[in-house]
Amino acid sequence: MFGFDIFVLALLVLFVVTVIAAVKIVPQGYNYTVERFGRYTRTLTPGLGLIIPFIDRVGRKLNMMEQVVNVPSQEVITRDNAMVRVDGVAFFQVLDAPRASYEVTDLESAILNLTMTNIRTVMGSMDLDKLLSERDEINHRLLTVVDDATHSWGVKVTRIEIKDIEPPRDLVDAMARQMKAERDKRAAILTAEGERQAAILEAEGTKQAQILAAEGRREAAYRDAEAREREAEAEARATAMVSEAIASGNVQAINYFVANNYVDALKALAAAPNQKVMLMPLEASSVIGSVAGVAEIAREAFARDSSEATPSPNSPRPSRGGSVPRV
Repeated sequence: MFGFDIFVLALLVLFVVTVIAAVKIVPQGYNYTVERFGRYTRTLTPGLGLIIPFIDRVGRKLNMMEQVVNVPSQEVITRDNAMVRVDGVAFFQVLDAPRASYEVTDLESAILNLTMTNIRTVMGSMDLDKLLSERDEINHRLLTVVDDATHSWGVKVTRIEIKDIEPPRDLVDAMARQMKAERDKRAAILTAEGERQAAILEAEGTKQAQILAAEGRREAAYRDAEAREREAEAEARATAMVSEAIASGNVQAINYFVANNYVDALKALAAAPNQKVMLMPLEASSVIGSVAGVAEIAREAFARDSSEATPSPNSPRPSRGGSVPRV
């Protein structure tokens, strides 16, 4: 009877161990591969899974979430023989658990080495200036190459980022000097361009001012000529009238004309600002005589007007041919 109890107890222990071996709980974000006698048969997804105890076993436990691999710093020689130190990070995600488990050994190490190799390849094909200025292009080329290479492993490389590119100290100093020289050059060019624009604007202003001044002088000369022309016309008409008067026998008109010019000339001499002493010409008596002639002309004119206004019955009637005034 005692031996039977031991047998039942052994069966009970075997049953518990079998149940524990058959039940597998897969956490969220993981996949388990199941192997039967060392060969892959199926994949356990997150949740409760059952396997055949002592025949099947869990092979690989794959993390299906996005993972990151730190790429250590390494030296890269660019196309123009400049040595720089580069490091970065790579992000990947397992999409096919069986292929990631059995197509490559040590998946993370494989991705790391593949990324480092392609960093040297991609960055070694570029010049230093392009290497420093086109980091996005480097990331894109690395992602394309590494993702294609890892496709057969059931892995998707989502991003590759170059964290730091560190040129040697002497190259950094040379780049600083080059940048300073370039900025000095641009400053000198901008200064020269500003001076050139200022000179052009000043010359255009001077040109415009000279054009306006010339137009002003032309307008003034035109108006002066027009004024002289009008004055000459008036003088010509006055001369014609005097000539007609002389031709008609009234010689007092020429005395008036000459006396008027003499008076204007004496007026100009007397009005001179520096004139202290005025010397009269010898013909001054003639001028006075002319003035007397003017007075006589005025008396004759007033007398004629009064006779025409109040005619006297005893006064002789003027002849039809008119009389010539006496000089």
